[in-house]
Amino acid sequence: MSGASGPLFRGWEVVVGLEVHTQLLTKTKLFCRCENRFGAPPNTLVCPVCLGHPGTLPVLNGEAVRLGVRAGLAAGCRVSPVSTFERKHYFYPDLPKGYQISQYAQPLLTGGGLRIRTETGERTIRIHRMHLEEDAGKNLHAGLPDRSHVDLNRAGVPLLEIVSEPDIRSPDEAVDYLKRLRQLLRATKVSDGNMEEGSFRCDVNLSIRRAGAKDFGTRVEIKNVNSFRFVHKAMVYEIERQIEAVESGEKILQETRLFDPVSGRTKSMRSKEEALDYRYFPEPDLPLLVLEPSLVEEERGALPELPEQRMERFCEEIGLARADAEILVAEEAIALYFEEGLQRFRTTIPEKEGLRKARERWTSFVVSEVLREFNRRGEEVLSGPTAVTQTVDLIERVLAGSLSFSQAKEVYSRAVEERKTPVLLVEELGLSQVSGEGELLALVEAVLSENPSEVAAYRGGKDRLFGFFVGAVMKKSRGKANPEKVNDLLRDKLKG
Repeated sequence: MSGASGPLFRGWEVVVGLEVHTQLLTKTKLFCRCENRFGAPPNTLVCPVCLGHPGTLPVLNGEAVRLGVRAGLAAGCRVSPVSTFERKHYFYPDLPKGYQISQYAQPLLTGGGLRIRTETGERTIRIHRMHLEEDAGKNLHAGLPDRSHVDLNRAGVPLLEIVSEPDIRSPDEAVDYLKRLRQLLRATKVSDGNMEEGSFRCDVNLSIRRAGAKDFGTRVEIKNVNSFRFVHKAMVYEIERQIEAVESGEKILQETRLFDPVSGRTKSMRSKEEALDYRYFPEPDLPLLVLEPSLVEEERGALPELPEQRMERFCEEIGLARADAEILVAEEAIALYFEEGLQRFRTTIPEKEGLRKARERWTSFVVSEVLREFNRRGEEVLSGPTAVTQTVDLIERVLAGSLSFSQAKEVYSRAVEERKTPVLLVEELGLSQVSGEGELLALVEAVLSENPSEVAAYRGGKDRLFGFFVGAVMKKSRGKANPEKVNDLLRDKLKG
């Protein structure tokens, strides 16, 4: 048990452990050759093995084992040289065999942990175990008021279940842990972590205890929460519900609850099962899983730079602010896009000061503009007309003074919308920044001569009028004046 304490909720401490089920990026299912693919018509990616027909035999997918080992090594887990599969029995319509092949007594991976940020600094959330198991199918209820349908395409899909120790002490800590775990899985190409498609799902095990108490309270499980925001909301509601219940003299029941995103509440689903309820016993159709040491070492040697390592490198070698570095490494594709652009600047800008300015502009642009469009549209914005080479060209124009930063943002937004290259749009829109000192000086002098009372007031101490002059020059130039040069010229002229 962790000795870490967290924020108190009205004198109560929250104790949370998370169980994450992540779908592995294999081409086929865990024990058969059916496709592992999302979005196919219902019940089209099935065969006698994943449908549990009598007499069929499972054959373990070696790539799923390799991906599980990779995830465990990335999280610092111990890889078990020998692990076993068991049958986990329960009876739902979406489980055609009446049991799920999982790992229980001897899991593939144990130990390890992930660093998170808390109100009192960084600490490690320990991982209890990671193990392989097959997914169940999916019950469909939407639009069917008096019946349900079952889609078994997902039955047999390979999952890695990642169980944390009960070290989490707040909703914020839970969300940070989940985000860092998802980053790790995506960076190592173990899982795509797509929460909307169900390939990264979370069960929250939550209890409360009086501040300073050592014993755990009664644990309640919140099942299958599929977004970071909903995890946070479900935990906030459940904390308040349990505190109010205990303070009113009620007893917390050990149960499984579901979170309703519409009402923002959790509701009782069933009493919580224990291991005995599942009647685990060894899977008779699968031998022991014995790992060759060479496979483990091969995966260890092939591990890519992990998100935490990349963030430290961005801060120490590139000089990024930690907040920007954390944003960039949150998405693997964005981090690679950012670095590719930075490499382009290194080859075209030899001077140290020029490279510093380019890095600052590029960081700001990727963190704001590119990331916003990526979140809206996905990876399509990182290729084609708005690929790195095209977007870097846009920032190079800003650095050269032929385009303002605000114009670059406008062009990029339209380029994404219209699927046109930014440079072509610059020409179509007739955008160019006025940077010549003669032209700018004429604009500045015109604005000052048209506003003599404001000039006198500024010189009399009303410094806030400076923004008025800048705005007037920009308006007169129809937004094309170089703002930095306008500021310099105005300061010089307003001295006298």
